[in-house]
Amino acid sequence: MSFVVAQSHFIFGVRTGVRNNLCFFDEQTVVFPSGNSCVCFNTVQRWQRFISGSERSQGMRAMTISSNRRYLAVSDYGERATVTVFDLQHEQGRKRKILSAGDMSVQEFICIAFSPDSKYLIGLTEGPEWMLILWLWEKHKLLATLKTPNTNNPVTQVSFNPYNNTQLCVSGTGVFKLFRYSEGALKQSSVAKVESINFLCHTWMSEHRVIAGTDTGRLLVFESGDLRREISMTSVQGQSARQVEVKKIKDANVDEGPSVPSITAILSYSKGFACSRGPGTVFLFEQTDESGYRKTREIKEDKLHFELLSQSFHSSSITGLSICIRKPLVATCSLDRSVRIWNYETKVLELYKEFQEEAYSVALHPTGLFILVGFSDRLRLMNLLIDDIRTFKEFTVRSCRECAFSNGGHMFAAVNGNIIQIYSVTSFDNILNLKGHNGKVCQIEWSLDDSRVVSCGVDGAVYEWNTQSGKRESESVLKSCSYTGVAFSSDCKTILAVGTDLTLKEIQDCQVLREVPADETAHTALAVSHSGRVVFTGTSSGTVRAIKYPLPIQKEWITYQAHSGPVTKMVITYDDQFLLTVSEDGCLLIWKIIDKEGRGLKSNKHIVHTEEILITKSDLEEKTQHMLEMKMRLEELQMENEYQLRLKDMNYNEKLRELSDNFVQQIGTLKTSQQAMKTEMEKQECENQQNSAELIMKHSKELKDLELSYSQKLIVEHEKYQDLEQKHQRMLEDYEKQLKSAEDRKIQAVEELTKMYEAKLQEKTQLLAQCQEDAEQKISVFKAIIKQAEEDEERKILEIQTNYEKKMKTEKQTNANLKGKNSIMAQKFISLQKRIDDRSADINKLKQERQRLLGLIRSLESDIEDLKRQISGHEKTSQDKDHIILCLKRKNQELEKLKFVLEFQLNELKQKTEPLQHDISVKKERISQLEEELIQTDKSNAQLKLTVSELKLKLKTRDKEMCKESQKVKDLETHLQRLKSDLHNCVSFIQEPKTLKDNIQMIYTRYVQQTERVERTNADDTVQKAVRHQCDRQERTVNGLKMRLVKSAEEHEKVYAKIMKENMTLIAEINELRKELHLARTQAKDVKAQLALLKKPKKSQPILEEAAYQDPKQLGVS
Repeated sequence: MSFVVAQSHFIFGVRTGVRNNLCFFDEQTVVFPSGNSCVCFNTVQRWQRFISGSERSQGMRAMTISSNRRYLAVSDYGERATVTVFDLQHEQGRKRKILSAGDMSVQEFICIAFSPDSKYLIGLTEGPEWMLILWLWEKHKLLATLKTPNTNNPVTQVSFNPYNNTQLCVSGTGVFKLFRYSEGALKQSSVAKVESINFLCHTWMSEHRVIAGTDTGRLLVFESGDLRREISMTSVQGQSARQVEVKKIKDANVDEGPSVPSITAILSYSKGFACSRGPGTVFLFEQTDESGYRKTREIKEDKLHFELLSQSFHSSSITGLSICIRKPLVATCSLDRSVRIWNYETKVLELYKEFQEEAYSVALHPTGLFILVGFSDRLRLMNLLIDDIRTFKEFTVRSCRECAFSNGGHMFAAVNGNIIQIYSVTSFDNILNLKGHNGKVCQIEWSLDDSRVVSCGVDGAVYEWNTQSGKRESESVLKSCSYTGVAFSSDCKTILAVGTDLTLKEIQDCQVLREVPADETAHTALAVSHSGRVVFTGTSSGTVRAIKYPLPIQKEWITYQAHSGPVTKMVITYDDQFLLTVSEDGCLLIWKIIDKEGRGLKSNKHIVHTEEILITKSDLEEKTQHMLEMKMRLEELQMENEYQLRLKDMNYNEKLRELSDNFVQQIGTLKTSQQAMKTEMEKQECENQQNSAELIMKHSKELKDLELSYSQKLIVEHEKYQDLEQKHQRMLEDYEKQLKSAEDRKIQAVEELTKMYEAKLQEKTQLLAQCQEDAEQKISVFKAIIKQAEEDEERKILEIQTNYEKKMKTEKQTNANLKGKNSIMAQKFISLQKRIDDRSADINKLKQERQRLLGLIRSLESDIEDLKRQISGHEKTSQDKDHIILCLKRKNQELEKLKFVLEFQLNELKQKTEPLQHDISVKKERISQLEEELIQTDKSNAQLKLTVSELKLKLKTRDKEMCKESQKVKDLETHLQRLKSDLHNCVSFIQEPKTLKDNIQMIYTRYVQQTERVERTNADDTVQKAVRHQCDRQERTVNGLKMRLVKSAEEHEKVYAKIMKENMTLIAEINELRKELHLARTQAKDVKAQLALLKKPKKSQPILEEAAYQDPKQLGVS
């Protein structure tokens, strides 16, 4: 076995023809098929992890990733199709399970999908027998299979319901079906009549709703498997929200006109769904209600909305591959009419250009600055510029299938049919024509010293040519074999060749020294390492083999899964670190060559890569002019910004002055109002104390008189109460007898009524059934009316929005006017406080009136006693008198309620006055704090202005020093470049010591004195660093002071806003107090009117009785 191992490192290319061939593993990693493996590509860190496919598979057909982003399923086709499940969380993508269709003969699965919980896996087989196969994949258990009856209509997609593990959706041409897994079988739940529609994709929006896209660019909505409506892709005119018209369609009318881009992909997200319609266009739809969707955005590739995750790849078979020694570049050409230059170290596409003809061969110059490309019409030599590939010489060589530069770069060989033509790179002359092949030449290669060229062809000949004389030095002809690849050994003594005879041959002196027999697969290309330890070969099945050198006698090699098609070319880099292979699948695969211990191979050559590139003089001049224009533009912008900053500083200073003046004026007005409030409060307190002392004396005298009078009245009323109780007992006995007789009558009446109503109930139940049928018909009509009403309401809502926007503008204007009125309201506040004092005086008056009302209550109670005596004397009018007694009791209760209400109002007024006094004291303290803060801000502003002016001067001096230092750096760079060029010239005189010594002495005399000057400047640099350090510290202080200024301005605005809010709250409280005053005055007037009526001279008792009979309600109110 070989001691050298190849490890897959990076791949450029995507495998087409795989269903769902792009999946996101996470936000930065993408999974896609490339070659014969799946690749996990990190788009940020640009690393790749390979998940190799199975050896026996003939290729991939479909792939899918689970909803938890852990498992990847890949379907391979062959004699027996399989589905392989990989664990992506494992570093090497460990295989979990390999699923098959059991005893059934299935060649390929065209679509696969995981369930939402990643437990089940569904697979759809290829026609003519379209079959669904359901696995419980973790237990390797086949749960159910189902054959679809539509043999002619191809199915394109199968998916699980994300809300239900057991429900499936299948769509295709004329097929849209829902299946459910129950009782160990897949059962069809619904079928839509869509025979003329070709569905390309679908997605689940909810548990019962699916949206599908067709090849005619239509979006159809299915509810529970039935076609409900269509979402139109055109936006509705006259609406700013770009609402999408949603129209109901019938199952029969589903034809659509041609020339419409098809919907190839559709995906749901939280707000709606996204779909692709045509190349480079994506539409975003959002859900408006339960059934409606509107198009919110249209993204096109032309508008630069998309960002490339990776560079573009070849889309067809790669026909040419070449590398150079001075740069880590790889050139490839393909039948897709493009030539691409890749960097195998940085893994980036450096250059790319498309041509009108197909490119058959490519060769890079050893310097990496020129490229030779063979087209169908001629051979072109082109320059590799910084951003373009431009031709500067054309050769009349048609359909050049092979070309190669010499290792020195002074010649190149090109194949013209069965002739090999050698040209000079300097004079472009045809130096030699090597004739001898009878068939097409497949490959040519130069020796290390460019003295020989080896070639092989379809005619079974391997020739070794002398490039000076043009003669053949050796030959090996085997007509039964058509050779496809040839190469020199590492020491250029032997030739290695592969062909259609399935063997690897080593040829020396026209004889085959060794043959390595192969298996059933043929070798198509080969590459020999420069260290001579290993030979790599590519096969027709896409695998790569590593064979130990010297060649073994037996079949001893290591096989690697690489490409999905035959390997066309392969090359090893000059430092033996990388192996590059290309194939008919359009992929470029980079292998890392290591030993078994994981270390890279050590090469004897030390290769230095250069960074020089070619650029035309016109492009350079354009770029320099553009740079100058940008610098001028920068300077202009800086001047404009400085001017605008000065203007803003002036404006802010003026605003600060205005604010400070306004605050000073407001503080003065508040002080004057505060002093006036103090004097008024002191006067009110003295008056309240005097009034309260007088009222206390009066209340004590009145209480004593009332106690004496009420004690006598209570004795008399107690005697009357006993007489009334006796009469009440007699009345109760009579009423009980009457109640018994009434109950007997009611029982009989109830029995008769139940019989009547039961008959009526039967009639009404029949009427109810008829009414329900009518109601259902009306409900269907009502729903249609509601839909029309909703459409009308949406239009009205737009009109109302416009009206309210106009009102908003007017209200903003009124708000501005109210701010002006606020200052007027502050003056009114002083006058309202005076009114509050007047109200406290009115409260005292109400207390006096309350005492008078208590006296009236007592007099009314004496009148009640007189009326009770009159009622006892009149036996005939006993019922009327009872009624009068009840009225009088109600009056008594209402008077007691009035008493309680008046006491409660007095307590509330006292509670309201106390917080007002507390608020006044708090506001006084707040005003004093604001005065102190204003003084401090004025002082800080003055200090900040001084510091800013000083720092501006220091910044100017620092800019001058920076300019000086930049000039010094430029001088040092030119000094270093000259020294490098002189040293480079000295390297050529390594074999001539005298001339080398003279050149080194010249360099010493030129540059040593200048280095001493540089050392002197280092001392000055330390001083300048100290100055810079101080400047940085001062800049930080300036920034800190600016932040303080901003904070102080924000605090001033907050204080002003608080004062405005407090004024508004005070105004609201004043308005409420006014209302309460108005209510209290009206109540006092009503009480006075009642008292005046009661004070009138009492008339005779019969007159009072008549008044009670006529209008008892009026007495209750009084």
